[in-house]
Amino acid sequence: MRPRRVAVLSVHTSPLEQPGTGDAGGMNVYITHTAVEMARRGISVEVFTRATSSEQPPVAELAPGVLVRHIPAGPFEPLGKDELPAQLCAFTSGVLRAEAFHEPGYYDLVHSHYWLSGQVGWLARDRWGVPLVHTAHTLAKVKNAALAEGDCPEPRTRVIGEEQVVAEADCLVANTPVEARQLVSLYDADPQSVHTVEPGVDLRRFTPGSRSGARQRLGLPDDAVVLAFAGRIQPLKAPDVLLHAAAELLRKQPELRQRLVVLVVGGPSGSGLEQPQALKELAVHLGIEGQTRFLPPQHAEMLAEVYRAADVVAVPSYNESFGLVALEAQACGTPVVAAEVGGLPVAVAHGVSGLLVPTHSAADWAGALGSVALRPDRRAELADNAVQHAQRFSWARTTDALLATYGEAADSFRAAILPEVAV
Repeated sequence: MRPRRVAVLSVHTSPLEQPGTGDAGGMNVYITHTAVEMARRGISVEVFTRATSSEQPPVAELAPGVLVRHIPAGPFEPLGKDELPAQLCAFTSGVLRAEAFHEPGYYDLVHSHYWLSGQVGWLARDRWGVPLVHTAHTLAKVKNAALAEGDCPEPRTRVIGEEQVVAEADCLVANTPVEARQLVSLYDADPQSVHTVEPGVDLRRFTPGSRSGARQRLGLPDDAVVLAFAGRIQPLKAPDVLLHAAAELLRKQPELRQRLVVLVVGGPSGSGLEQPQALKELAVHLGIEGQTRFLPPQHAEMLAEVYRAADVVAVPSYNESFGLVALEAQACGTPVVAAEVGGLPVAVAHGVSGLLVPTHSAADWAGALGSVALRPDRRAELADNAVQHAQRFSWARTTDALLATYGEAADSFRAAILPEVAV
């Protein structure tokens, strides 16, 4: 049965925030687009997130049929993820209080995003008597197994919290079959409760366009060789790999120095906040400061221009549950070179819409990037295929699958409580 009203929990980041800095990223995009798509189908969605400013209204409209509720929990300022567990009690109280103002049965289902939200969703589920669907987005055990050099491991608190949520949720939504297997093998999830729902891409906004026009708008030379990165600046996302690869490319082909542009779009996040200037300092150290341009996080329209301007977009992450940047770039007709990790082998069709690199070595990445950016015929073929590949993914398709999962969660929940009612 299709729900009438869904409570979406996103404790640590709001869909109203700009992706690409702080803790805002692909999860924000996911929540925004699936909520809007559900609203288009006549389902009311309310997103609960922590208030980070006293100037935020208690309730804001994200889109017709989609409300964002700012719940006071802790100081009115951004907090690190390590500080947020201490605020979960206050946040949960605010969520339950909001529901208490309505008649019983106001929400039909809870969908929590990330483990912090799952902790709140677990309690709301029991209090409201509705099913809980949970999407992890990232998993601590997976991240800790593939740490970037110098990055900090996820704490034991998070691991235990994730295990608890996995055990309590009625349905778990994984972005890819790989993540689904990880939930089962690493967290002992019931395979019957795990459903794979691939994220989508905004195919109306991310479309092919004029590369020359995009470069003109960004102030880039028309004959430049442009390697781009878009995302949060943190060790996990590995933008440093792109800089090392660019330096290696110039070492092998010094004649490129006048044409090469390395475009880095995003702001510091997570452990990257500890050294916010580290990437710029690395560019100086590698002798490519003259070739490297840094841009702050961009709204979708300008981000699409960045993708169109690039010869290739690099996604060198050490772990990526899916990789929305890779899909967005391909939808704009730009090939992607990505790390062969997590969900990226789903987001990028190796040898068809881009390339997957099994290591993070500068030599391997320089070779892969050069084989696309410096070979116009091959780049053109990959670009055409990239658009076709991205067309397989849409937020409408994602939402259809998500609603089917909601139906199964409701069935599982009813089946679980029937024995209790019979007793």
